[in-house]
Amino acid sequence: MKIYLANPRGFCAGVDRAIDIVELSLKTYGAPIYVRHEIVHSRHVVNSLREKGAVFVEELNEVPDGAIVIFSAHGVAKDVWSEATRRNLKVIDATCPLVIKVHNEVNRDYTQGYELILIGHAGHPEVIGTLGQIPDKFHLVSSVKDVESLQVENHRHLSYVTQTTLSVDECRDIVEALNRRFPGIKGPHQEDICYATQNRQNAVKELSGLVDVILVIGSPNSSNSNRLRELAERCGIPSYLIDSSADINPDWVKNARAVGISAGASAPEVLVADVVEYLKRFGASEVEELTVIEEDVEFSLPKELVTIKSVSQASF
Repeated sequence: MKIYLANPRGFCAGVDRAIDIVELSLKTYGAPIYVRHEIVHSRHVVNSLREKGAVFVEELNEVPDGAIVIFSAHGVAKDVWSEATRRNLKVIDATCPLVIKVHNEVNRDYTQGYELILIGHAGHPEVIGTLGQIPDKFHLVSSVKDVESLQVENHRHLSYVTQTTLSVDECRDIVEALNRRFPGIKGPHQEDICYATQNRQNAVKELSGLVDVILVIGSPNSSNSNRLRELAERCGIPSYLIDSSADINPDWVKNARAVGISAGASAPEVLVADVVEYLKRFGASEVEELTVIEEDVEFSLPKELVTIKSVSQASF
């Protein structure tokens, strides 16, 4: 058995930044530090930060007045910011800069009088946060079928944005449907699907031509991890989403000549190494990196934490 490792895989710049924010906040202010929603969708990451003193909550009413609270990488609605201000909470914002870009587009277009459409999955934290940027005239579509049944007030003054972690192919079909039904609809200058999502999907496409099965490491509630598994299936390769090697069914790989491994943007590399070691027990003897692009993106930290990180790095 040969193992192919998709590259890029695992942590993206937004996830690195979010985790750094929690760890540096704990180091600076001490435990407990409250985090609204999972900082990123990774059970492994959340459990590790919880052990260090992070307290994860779903709503701000679980946070004591005046406490420090971190908003997750997925972003939040405006009313969450308002509640935090009203209750004198010290907010440290870990929202991914690419999600903030979408929020800015939404607010700009709404101010200009556009009726807005969001392409995304209902109930996802990023979608909830984006829909919560404006009070009305915002429609959510998740499929071409949704576009066909969509009712809007002004066909001639429409704008759309997208959830950042969708499938590139899935999003393209919906955008094409929007343009067919609403000629002249305004879209973002660039697709809002983030660079990391697209790069990981491109790597899975390359893997699919070389392997018999693909294992995608990521938690079940990770949108981008689910899209990777779905993409592999559409390429005709059996694919399974796993949180760790403990989730692997030996029957999936026992007759495989080559196994591909990818990891969602919230999955740490330690889990990849664990899966590789697991497969070696099944006779895997060769591991090869399949690199489609090198990533060198970095996002700056909130200003209150930049100096702290610099001092911390200088101490080593």
